[in-house]
Amino acid sequence: MRLVARIRREIAFLRNLNRTLARVRSISKSSHNLACDDFEAAVAEHRDRPAITFEGVTLTYGEFDQLANRYASWARSQNILRGATVALVMPNRIDYAAAWLGLSKVGVTTALINNQLTGGVLTHCLKLSGAKHILVDEETEDAVEAVRASLDPTIIWTLAPARGGHRDLSNALRSASSLPPDRATRQGMTAADTALFIFTSGTTGLPKAARITHARLQLYMRGFAGATDARETDSIYLTLPLYHATGGLCGLGAAWLNGGRVVLKRRFSASQFWSDIAAENCTMFVYIGELCRYLVNQPPGSHDQGHKIRLIFGNGLRADVWQQMLDRFGVGKVLEFYGSTEGNVSLFNFDHRVGAVARLPKYLRNSFNVRLIRFDVESERPVRGPDGLCIETLDGEVGECVGKISDDARYSYTGYADKAASEKKILHDVFEKGDAFFATGDLMRRDGEQYLYFVDRIGDTFRWKGENVSTGEVAVALSTYPGVKEANVYGVAVPHAEGRAGMALLVVGEEFDIAGLAAHLDGALPAYAQPLFVRLAPQIETTGTFKYRKVDLVDAGYDPALAKAPTFFRVPGKGFVRVTKVTVAKLAEGGYRL
Repeated sequence: MRLVARIRREIAFLRNLNRTLARVRSISKSSHNLACDDFEAAVAEHRDRPAITFEGVTLTYGEFDQLANRYASWARSQNILRGATVALVMPNRIDYAAAWLGLSKVGVTTALINNQLTGGVLTHCLKLSGAKHILVDEETEDAVEAVRASLDPTIIWTLAPARGGHRDLSNALRSASSLPPDRATRQGMTAADTALFIFTSGTTGLPKAARITHARLQLYMRGFAGATDARETDSIYLTLPLYHATGGLCGLGAAWLNGGRVVLKRRFSASQFWSDIAAENCTMFVYIGELCRYLVNQPPGSHDQGHKIRLIFGNGLRADVWQQMLDRFGVGKVLEFYGSTEGNVSLFNFDHRVGAVARLPKYLRNSFNVRLIRFDVESERPVRGPDGLCIETLDGEVGECVGKISDDARYSYTGYADKAASEKKILHDVFEKGDAFFATGDLMRRDGEQYLYFVDRIGDTFRWKGENVSTGEVAVALSTYPGVKEANVYGVAVPHAEGRAGMALLVVGEEFDIAGLAAHLDGALPAYAQPLFVRLAPQIETTGTFKYRKVDLVDAGYDPALAKAPTFFRVPGKGFVRVTKVTVAKLAEGGYRL
């Protein structure tokens, strides 16, 4: 990069960084200023401006705040006091954020429960929350009622017509006061108090409840208000579920703390996405990983560039899709970020470098808490030197991303409701005796220009033929083969073989030809990274935030008897053949030289 270009890059980087830091610098765990105070300040400034649009209804900031106040008044009328928890089990709708904002005004914690859960997993989350009151609507009340008998005594409040012993929340809200609750109700509270419980997506097991303090909530909302540089004239299109942080906190914060408008959808629709954005004159949207891949897999449409989008922000956007979002859809700029619900690592790609999650210049090294440490993917443990301390990676080397824990609100670690689960994410004695770092569980690589690139989740990366295989990189190679619409890659155990062999679950179109796949992989990947097994499926199971679930696929392996889908095995030296009982038996006997 030439000198002039580098100078321009640094000026832009520092401007964006300083704007973001200016919004979060005053956040303190000991402060009596809470997240609801931030929102009330925005209401005072933008009272008559539109705050949210949903299914043809638009509320101003003042009207939305009145709805939130009704939830606060309702809680007081039911003797739901400071420190109590209320569970919120609803799809995206106007009442969603109004509920938790209103409850936070009277010191009540809200557990944001995935509205798609049923059965045992739903029971697990509700029990973990400890809530005695559950808020539902017409979409979710049956699922909650079905598990009610397995819960401690609870009261179910519904926005739908009350039936079956449920209480009428709509009627209760109509009779509740729309005036702000007396601030004395939260007197003595600090930003270290819990505002929300947000549950992990459950890609590898039962969800865990991450504890979101008011300080952490402010970091989400203020941070994105600064990083996106949103303005009061912006309308942000939001189709992600509000029960997760990216949509429910980052997206809302970017709009509302700047006086902008949220255009909320009940759920994501790839076919209606661009027409909705054009109709609502949206200028930004929030994405997560595969959402954009769904968009590029859609046939060309008249609204592909007939819109006013100038920035998209989110995480998990792969480089190949990233470039298509720029070229095909003309989205202006991509603000990729990295973070986790429970962690203390937050990164922004202010330079918009395709494929990167951030750049951490060497001259600002001590201003960030982030480091990459060497990691053994086979033992799934950090590599430590003779002194017992961890070893920082070199440029180009893959390592685990970790964040130093400190009392600074930006770098503190609040963890989960389960203290034992929280402790498992902490690494001790990393670079010096007595220090503590949050282990993200994510592998990254740093290049010579100090850009960071996400490689894989620990546990997703597996070892085969003495080499580490990144499922993400294999998925990218597969996605370039004609007819492959989606690819979920994982490792499976094979008898008489060390490590795990690669396997891919593919969603394909009519043009897909299994006969040519082997030759494509030969040209795209080294031999050790090429999947030995391929299974075809009409769709891939995802979490509510479009993350692929893998645990059940790993358990099923390549045995066709355990999955009703065509499964293929790449015979060494040949191409892919259909897996039969004979194939499975021969693999079990070690009959192939893998």
